[in-house]
Amino acid sequence: MTRRLTLTLLAALLPVAGAQTAQDILAKVDAAQKAAKDVSFRLSGTAALDSSTQKIDMTIKAIPAQSVARVQFAAPDALADNVVVADKNEVRQYLYLTNQITVTSTKKAADAAGFGFDFTQLSNTATLLSGYNVKLLGTSGAAGARQYQLEATAKSGGGDRTRVWITEAGWRPTRIQVLSSAGKTVADLNVSNYRVNSGLTPAALRALPKDAQIIRQ
Repeated sequence: MTRRLTLTLLAALLPVAGAQTAQDILAKVDAAQKAAKDVSFRLSGTAALDSSTQKIDMTIKAIPAQSVARVQFAAPDALADNVVVADKNEVRQYLYLTNQITVTSTKKAADAAGFGFDFTQLSNTATLLSGYNVKLLGTSGAAGARQYQLEATAKSGGGDRTRVWITEAGWRPTRIQVLSSAGKTVADLNVSNYRVNSGLTPAALRALPKDAQIIRQ
């Protein structure tokens, strides 16, 4: 459940441009993201996990052109200080409590997530949303500070909806909300510390404790 929710939230992170059709917006998003050498942001708020509402706090960093991504958890408590690192070949998950690193092939990790998710493209909006229908719900605010609200639903079916609020001031996401088929809020998260071209390196994103036990799956 935690993995599926995390991937759904990550797929909703799309900085957009222009009050046009959803497809026009996504085309501009793709062009803007391809121009970024690296991307990082914090995702924090609450989500329904294991039948209870829990705090969510994670930092995501990625270098899209080199297919390297890193997710570091601060909350919930069960995942605090855990780290997930993905590249073209494998997904490495560091488990803080046991000081272990589980290593899984990228394909096997995607299959285990329940759908064809590419872990190496955490900040590539066009790739992440290729399996979604996206529509523009509305806009608010004055020119230069407009907010755009999009809603994404899976083409394969299912009633869950993901909504994202975007500011045109830097074309970045500010809030993400996941709703169940019954309209219940599954997750409500804010996006902060959004940065591009901050000088991230593949070595820094891949770094994990050297004394951890390696477990290959």
